[in-house]
Amino acid sequence: MNLEKIKEVLKDEPSYRLQQVKKAVFSDLIENWQEATNLPQNLRQKLQKKIPLNLLDVRAEKISSSTDQKTIKILFLLQDGLSIESVLMKHQDGRMTACVSSQVGCPIGCKFCATGKQGFKRNLSVTEITDQVLYFSRLLKKDEKTVTNVVFMGMGEPLLNYDNVLNAIKILNDKEYFNIGARKISVSTSGITEGILRLANEKIQLNLAVSLHAPNDAIRSSIMPINNKYPIKKILLAVDQYIKLTKRKVMFEYLLIRGVNDSPENARELANLLNNPLYMINLISFNPVVHGDFKPSPALGVKKFKEILISKGIETTQRYRFGKEIKAACGQLKAESDTI
Repeated sequence: MNLEKIKEVLKDEPSYRLQQVKKAVFSDLIENWQEATNLPQNLRQKLQKKIPLNLLDVRAEKISSSTDQKTIKILFLLQDGLSIESVLMKHQDGRMTACVSSQVGCPIGCKFCATGKQGFKRNLSVTEITDQVLYFSRLLKKDEKTVTNVVFMGMGEPLLNYDNVLNAIKILNDKEYFNIGARKISVSTSGITEGILRLANEKIQLNLAVSLHAPNDAIRSSIMPINNKYPIKKILLAVDQYIKLTKRKVMFEYLLIRGVNDSPENARELANLLNNPLYMINLISFNPVVHGDFKPSPALGVKKFKEILISKGIETTQRYRFGKEIKAACGQLKAESDTI
């Protein structure tokens, strides 16, 4: 939904029309301008012609259900023919989390990531980012629910599309638009230190997550080439500055890969590295990539790894594999669709 274009269309209208349009689109979640009955017919027709409400085109959809959550993954087709993925996670506790993409493809090239294998095409616009959330908002309206959380953990590196991501976050947080609390918005980065420091100075109380995935530079560089530019020590210095300015805890995501980073020795090294009360670790069970070389850590190994961290006093959570059967990991649905 191009907000600037809406303002342009309404420039000759009374000022209150903008508020009416905002309510129709972001509160009433209309899918056709004719549903906006508080607007005069001629304006509805004008909006229908100049500001279509069909958003992103759905190229593919997959749905997964279990006893504690439901996952809906969408492959969206953009106007230039490129595609992106988004995921809606319906949690048992009532949270509705939209996992959105910030780029078409990704320039980081992590060895374990399906998106990384596809390369980088371009950044997403503010509209293309927020439209992913608007799509899920409309979908949930049918069940009288709404998107409660947004995570920038889909395709791309958010901090390499900094301005558009930040402007999208402001729209998501704005009470006149999506009205999603800043503390319910999370940005995940591979460790772009300039972006972390810029974000620290924005004074927005969102959640920062760092994709660490290794306890030392040797392992991290072998699976995340970006570590050669942003080694762990450099990332931690930026994170400490972020914490100093925001007073917010930072989450370190750690994907457990069999035989790569999941040994008891790795756990002990990680505990020593992240021994800070304002750090927390989120362990993630690996979702195997299509035609990938890496394997998930065995359940007993994950349990032992977690126990070691907790025994060392590290705040540790564990994210389970949402939507494994629908290839909900970033980039997997597009990879599968490209082979059809």
